[in-house]
Amino acid sequence: MLFNSEEYVKMFTDMMSEGFIVIDSNGKIQIYNNKAKEIFGIVYNQQISHDHGKLNKGDIVIIGDNSLGRDDGNLNSKSLECLGIEDENIGEGDGILAIGVFQEKGVPPIYKYLKSDNMEDTLKLKTNYLGLDLGAIIDFVNKIITIEIDDEKYSMGYINAIGHMVILDGKTKKMKFYQAQGYTARGESINDLFKGYEYRSKGENSNILNAIGKDIFEIHKGSSTIKELYKVAKGENIRYIDEFKEINGIPTMCTFIPVDKDGVRIGAALKVEDISEIKLIIRERDKALLDLEKIERELEEGKIFEKAFPDIIGESKEINHVKRLALKATRTNSTVLILGESGTGKTILAKAIHEKSRFKDKPFIHVNCGAIPTTLLESELFGYEKGAFTGARKEGKIGFFELANGGTIFLDELGEIPLNLQVKLLQVLQEKSFYRVGGTDKIDVSLRIIAATNKNLEEEILEGRFREDLYYRINVFPIWIPPLRERIEDIYALVDILLPKICKEIGIETKRISAEALNLLTRYNWPGNVRELENILERAVNLSENSTILSKHITLDLKEEKSNIKNIISLKESVSICEKNTIKRALNFYEGNKKKAMEALGISKTSFYEKLKRYDID
Repeated sequence: MLFNSEEYVKMFTDMMSEGFIVIDSNGKIQIYNNKAKEIFGIVYNQQISHDHGKLNKGDIVIIGDNSLGRDDGNLNSKSLECLGIEDENIGEGDGILAIGVFQEKGVPPIYKYLKSDNMEDTLKLKTNYLGLDLGAIIDFVNKIITIEIDDEKYSMGYINAIGHMVILDGKTKKMKFYQAQGYTARGESINDLFKGYEYRSKGENSNILNAIGKDIFEIHKGSSTIKELYKVAKGENIRYIDEFKEINGIPTMCTFIPVDKDGVRIGAALKVEDISEIKLIIRERDKALLDLEKIERELEEGKIFEKAFPDIIGESKEINHVKRLALKATRTNSTVLILGESGTGKTILAKAIHEKSRFKDKPFIHVNCGAIPTTLLESELFGYEKGAFTGARKEGKIGFFELANGGTIFLDELGEIPLNLQVKLLQVLQEKSFYRVGGTDKIDVSLRIIAATNKNLEEEILEGRFREDLYYRINVFPIWIPPLRERIEDIYALVDILLPKICKEIGIETKRISAEALNLLTRYNWPGNVRELENILERAVNLSENSTILSKHITLDLKEEKSNIKNIISLKESVSICEKNTIKRALNFYEGNKKKAMEALGISKTSFYEKLKRYDID
C-alpha cells in the first residue's frame, strides 16, 4: 500500500474546512486536524521569533487583562502578588495593566486598573521602567490589547476576555516571550507561566504542539463543552448539532458525534467551526444599530433646535453645535459673548437666545457700538442728566442700559468701545449699576448682557486696545459662529429659506435656482458669509428674467486662478487652525492632562479653557 490507514485519515481530515477532534473513551486525542489547530491557536503564524523557556525570578513582566478572572487563564488579583501587586481594591472583572519584576520584592510595580462598573473607552499606561520605555493600552471599543517595548508593539485582539503578556529577560532586558492567540491550548496563560510552566518557541523553528496521544484536558482546560465531549466518549447520550459554544474563549459552532464499535462506545468526535468572523459581523451590526439610534436621537435633537431657533439656518455639525450652546445659554443668566466674522449671524443668534430665555417678554435692546460716534457712545449707553453738556436735552435722556432694564441688552461690535468707556462697562457688569453722564444718583439695573464681536479680543488685549479684566468678565459663556466656508453644506438650506424670502420682499413670484448655479455657490469662499450670500441671491433674482436662476446670474469673483479658492483661507483662520492643532497635540502628548498641557503651552487657565470651548476640543 502506498499509504497506511492513519496517513489516509490524517490526509483527509486535514483537508476538512471544519475543525475535527476525536478522543477515545479515556479522553486521549486520536485525531486533531489542522483546522482545529488553527482555530485554537496550536498552529499560529508568528511574525516575531523567540526560543522556548520559562519565566525566571528577576524577569520583567508586562501584562494587560481586560476582565480579570474571566479570561480562560483565570488570572486573578492573588496571582498578581508575584509582581508585588497587593491591592484589595482590584477585583474580578476589572481591567488592569501592570508592569513588575517577577518574584523580586525590591522593585515596586507600576499598574493601573478600571473597575468593571466604571469602564472607559481605553486604559493606558506609559512609563520608563528600569531604563526601558514601556507601555500598554486596552482598547475596550475595538477589543485590542497592545503592549509596547520601546518601538516594538505586541497586539492581541479578543472577543470576550484575554490576558496578554510580554516577558523581558531580567539580565539582558530583551524580549524572551510574548503572548499570542491559542495560549490556553499551548498551556501558556499568564497563570500557567506564573506557576512555572514552560512556554513554547515561536517563529520558523518553533516546536509545534503535537496533540495526538495527549489528554484532551491538557489542551482544553476548564471548558464545559470539552467536559461534555468527554462524557459522550464515556457513553453518555449528549447531542449537539451546530450549537453555539465557546471553547478556550473562541466562539464556535459545535457538533458531537459518538464513535461506536460493535455497539460499544469507544470515543467521541467534535466537529467545530470558528464563528469569530460571524461574531465580528454581529458586533458590527450592533454598532450599526447603535449608530442608527444615535442618528435618530440627533434627528430628534435637530427638531428641537429647529423649533427653538427657526431663524438659525443650517444642519451642519458646526451650526448644530452653535444651536446646542445657544439652547444652554437660554437656560442661564450668564453673560454671553458671541464671536464670529462679519455676516455670520451674530445678531440673529443674540435675538434668538433672548426670545427663548426667561427675558423673552422683556425689552431686547440692540446697540451697535461701532455705528455710534465715540463722543456720543457714553451718553447713548448710560444716558445723561439735563444740562450735562452743551446741546443736551433739557429733560435729559435715558440710556440704552435703562431701556433694557429687566430684559436683554445686546452690545454688538463690543471691540469698538473705547478704553475709557470699558471701565464703566466693567462696573455695570460687576455691580449692575452706573451713573448717567453728569449725574450723581446711582441707577441699578437687572438685565441680561449679550455681547458680540468679529475681533480677536485676545489680540486686542495684547495691543492695549481692550481691558483684560473686562475680557474675563464678558467671556463667561462664549459661542463661536463658524464662517460659511467652514459649513458649505449649509448653503443648500440657506438658499431654500433665503430665496423665497427675497422674492417676497421684492414683490415677485418665488424663483427656483438651477443645480449649476447652486454648485457655483458651493465653490465660493464667502468672505462676507451669510450676509454676502443674501446679497448675491438678491442680485441674481433681479438679473433673472424668468422663473429660474441660472449660473450666469450668479456674480461671484471666481477668477480662473482661484477655481479652488475654497482651499485658500485667511491668515486669521490659518492661525486659529494652527492654534487648535497645537492644543490637541499638547493634550495628546500629556494624555489629556489639561494642567500640564496648559503649562507647556504657556497660557493662562482662563485663556486655555476659553480656547477649548471655542475650538470644541474635548
